Amino acid sequence: MTSTVIISASAVITMDPALPRAKAVALDTDSGTIISVGSLADCRTAAPGADEKDLGDSVVMPGFIEAHSHPFLSGIVTQSPTYWIAPYVGYPTWDDVTKLFAKVQDEQPPGATVLFNGLDRLLQQVQEPDNVLLDRYFPDRPAAVFDNSGHEVYFNSAAIALLGWTVAPPDPAGARYGRNPDGTSNGRAYETAALLAVAGPLMKSAIPHPLYSAAQWYTLMAKGGITTTTDMSYSTPYLVGYEALAAVPDCPLRISLYHMSTENDADKPLDCRAPDTMIRKQGIKLWADGSPWVGTAALSYPYVDSVTVRNAGIPLGPAGESAMNYSREQLDQALDRFTPQGWQMAFHVNGDVGLDVVLDAYQRALSVHDVAGTDHRWRVEHLGGARADQFARVASLGVFASLGPFQFIYWGDLLDGELFSHEIGAQWMRFRDAVDAGLCVSFHNDGSVSPPVPLLNIQAAVTRMTLSGRVHGPEQAIGLDAAFAAQTIDAARTLHREHEIGSITPGKLADFVELSADPWSADPARLVDTVTVNRTWRGGRRIDPDAFLAEVRAIDPTEHQHLAQHGQHC
Repeated sequence: MTSTVIISASAVITMDPALPRAKAVALDTDSGTIISVGSLADCRTAAPGADEKDLGDSVVMPGFIEAHSHPFLSGIVTQSPTYWIAPYVGYPTWDDVTKLFAKVQDEQPPGATVLFNGLDRLLQQVQEPDNVLLDRYFPDRPAAVFDNSGHEVYFNSAAIALLGWTVAPPDPAGARYGRNPDGTSNGRAYETAALLAVAGPLMKSAIPHPLYSAAQWYTLMAKGGITTTTDMSYSTPYLVGYEALAAVPDCPLRISLYHMSTENDADKPLDCRAPDTMIRKQGIKLWADGSPWVGTAALSYPYVDSVTVRNAGIPLGPAGESAMNYSREQLDQALDRFTPQGWQMAFHVNGDVGLDVVLDAYQRALSVHDVAGTDHRWRVEHLGGARADQFARVASLGVFASLGPFQFIYWGDLLDGELFSHEIGAQWMRFRDAVDAGLCVSFHNDGSVSPPVPLLNIQAAVTRMTLSGRVHGPEQAIGLDAAFAAQTIDAARTLHREHEIGSITPGKLADFVELSADPWSADPARLVDTVTVNRTWRGGRRIDPDAFLAEVRAIDPTEHQHLAQHGQHC
């Protein structure tokens, strides 16, 4: 039986400037690599006797790459039995959320722990919940509600009892607990370490098959056209779960891991049973500030004194460096710990003040450790509130930028005039400034903060159109070539993987997305309506998401139940 296959399509868009378009691709299915790209005749010459598969009107592109995500935890906190309550998945108002609360309280067995994820205080117009508020809906069962930002969690009195707290614990480094005047918990926790302490026992109680929960998110990513992703908050306990998923024949995703800097073993190499092409430890994840949606981003400018901001209980600010999760000395210590081992650094940072602090810390560490001028590709993540002048400095340091179009897509209408002044809000997520500065730019959805839909990211970047259809800051739009590069070849460069993925080039891994139509022939404002994802391929194998879910469901969950209690977003 031949191990070579030729696939042909109406177009093969390679993202390789040496041959931008072709008609066919020849694959070695044993190695999962590309043999030849070109005409059907070219591929037949390169792979004589190969099986042939005509994909008809489909357009083939390199599989999309999600440069910043949290796939395992996203499955746990959004997929059944957890309830996903984000505004854009069917719960636009707080009233919609509370109706679900009542339904869940009535239907779930007495005492069973219930989890909700995706509360958006801005879009759903609700003040910061606490245990008193949540007790109204869940008086007799542990309940927790994760903020959509990934930076806060709210929980009721029964959850506090499950945690065994008589008073709130001491604040961990870079995080804190909400407290009443007498020191007891008020049902709130902020930032990574505190969220982990609260979420772990609750998720362990509520999630019976975390591997299957993660697999559900994997399939969502595959249906969005994604073939490679990252875990930007990797913790070692998750490795057995990632290994188990990678071993399933229809696993749709490759994973690059970024270890949380707060972990004791974050500086250690990965000891993994899966092939390096499937699971790879790439770098270290650090957090500078919080989120603009809850008022914890390190910004130099204030919020507008609007009804939206007041209803969400966000201080007007500006917060400046007071919103930083760590002192500059602590950031320097972290970089000094990890830089000598050669890890790629990646800093979560939303605010312009936060970005200044991070770049100062990067510049010092690059100099002190003789890394300046090398191909280090250290990263900065999100950058929604960055100033125009900062992108040139990012580029001058050899730093790569991973931008989050989702911030503009879902919150752009609020950002422009409701949250911030027009001069700031209309420019949020400065795609054009980043590209013009010469940066290598990737896009991400930061699952589970937003659904994994790369085509929507691209549509927003080329049109500056939000989900409502309104346009803000059109001067920050970029071209279709640059936008698709940010989800393919430039995302691969961000992960140090451009030698194996990101373009359809001989010798690379045969990871593809089949599209229903040619994006370059579509109306950019209707890209997601006129171009859809048909299927994905990983390593020359056409992926069946339903088969993948069935394969994972059949795995005994007992050896993976501990995975429900680890991890953090953003």
